[in-house]
Amino acid sequence: MPLKTLFLNPPSFENFDGGASSRWPATREIESYWYPVWLAYPAGMLEGSKLLDAPPHHVSAEETIEIAKGYEFLVLFTSTVGWSGDHALARAIKNANPSIKIAFVGPPVTTDPDRALNECEVLDFVCRREFDFSVVEYANGKPLNEILGISYKDSSGVIQHNPDRPQVEDLDAMPWATKIYKRDMDVTRYNVPFLLHPYISLYSTRGCPAQCTFCLWPQTLSGHAWRKRSTDDVAAEMKWAKENFPHVKEFFFDDDTFNIQKVRTIELCEKLKPLGITWSCTSRVTTDRDTLKAMKDAGCRLLIVGFESGDPQILKNIKKGATVERARDFVKDCHDLGLIIHADFILGLPGETKESIRNTINFAKTLDCETIQVSVAHAYPGTEFYDFAARNNFITNEKMEDGGGHQMAHIEYPGLPTEYVMEMVHKFYDEYYFRPKAAFRVVWKAVVNRDVPRLYTEAKAFMKLRSQRNKASRLKKEENALKAQESVSMNA
Repeated sequence: MPLKTLFLNPPSFENFDGGASSRWPATREIESYWYPVWLAYPAGMLEGSKLLDAPPHHVSAEETIEIAKGYEFLVLFTSTVGWSGDHALARAIKNANPSIKIAFVGPPVTTDPDRALNECEVLDFVCRREFDFSVVEYANGKPLNEILGISYKDSSGVIQHNPDRPQVEDLDAMPWATKIYKRDMDVTRYNVPFLLHPYISLYSTRGCPAQCTFCLWPQTLSGHAWRKRSTDDVAAEMKWAKENFPHVKEFFFDDDTFNIQKVRTIELCEKLKPLGITWSCTSRVTTDRDTLKAMKDAGCRLLIVGFESGDPQILKNIKKGATVERARDFVKDCHDLGLIIHADFILGLPGETKESIRNTINFAKTLDCETIQVSVAHAYPGTEFYDFAARNNFITNEKMEDGGGHQMAHIEYPGLPTEYVMEMVHKFYDEYYFRPKAAFRVVWKAVVNRDVPRLYTEAKAFMKLRSQRNKASRLKKEENALKAQESVSMNA
């Protein structure tokens, strides 16, 4: 029998979206949770294991420590933002259960395993990049020095880095994540405002060949090599999931880029169409109309699209591999076909100026997608963006959140103060959603879907966080003004 293993997405800030923590380093405007899909695969390979997704199930740190007393091996998925809290939790678990073995997985231990092992003395090892088979081998008794892709301290306290583990190629041989959801999780706890509720997310591919300089996952965890499950395997899982989750209204393919290969996407759509399911996915603006039509005909409802910026130079700076003109054509195709778009934008990317921010806001309004998300640019260690920002001394501090879980600008360019960027995030949302057309669309959708109570709850949460952000921005301005005044007085 393998070690009794607990796979943990740890508790954190209130409303902190652990499933997206490596992309979104703070609590969201509206409470929402993505699935910890990465943990589901090894959990499906170990008899007697459990996947505990603490945030959406509102499991506290104290409750997590109590649960961990019943396990022999803990695999914790950590994040850059949650790092200090995660290793404090690991210490508490070790104190309560001294015999438990602990491994950390996730981007921070991939980019700096030495730091992880030196700062958190209770770790037995960390896994670099894809960790599925590394943790399974350990649970089945394989010695540390024989496990590829891990780092650990030997008996002399010297850190050892075993050779890298090859990426998983045969994705069809992996367990179905949805079976672990059925076993361990309450899918009604997962809510994303722009997806139908309840929803389920899963992967049909791993990796992303795109070269976006800011994106963490391909540069640290999943890699740039694009690997795909067979369309038969994906369709079979979807059929099983539909039968086993009859109350689920939407399935979401949370791939780095779901539809990057036209032939494969159309082939998969042909096999999803007979299932009669509603589904959504990620997409790049380079997807052509024929592919989009095949997706729509097969039940696709919504696309999450990273537009990032409406400024052509910014798109070149981040190696987006897309243009403003192509984005406009893509949106027109989606609107013509009846596909809904949730648009993602980022303020504070390399080369950002006050003018480019204004270009992006205006661009977003002309696209007129149904919903948007506006992020502050965060330079994660391990990314090309981080190297650029560090090399040019643009990082004002390493903290990406304010201590309460709210996103905070931590990169400052000449002539573009961090407080201005945060202020423009608020302005972006205000200008976008308080347009009569956009406001009416949100209300009408809630009425048609008979989801007015949910709209009220989400609107209340959004307005509360909006107020908090405006207050924080105002205090930052006052603080900077006071510092400037003190500097003038000292030099007088």
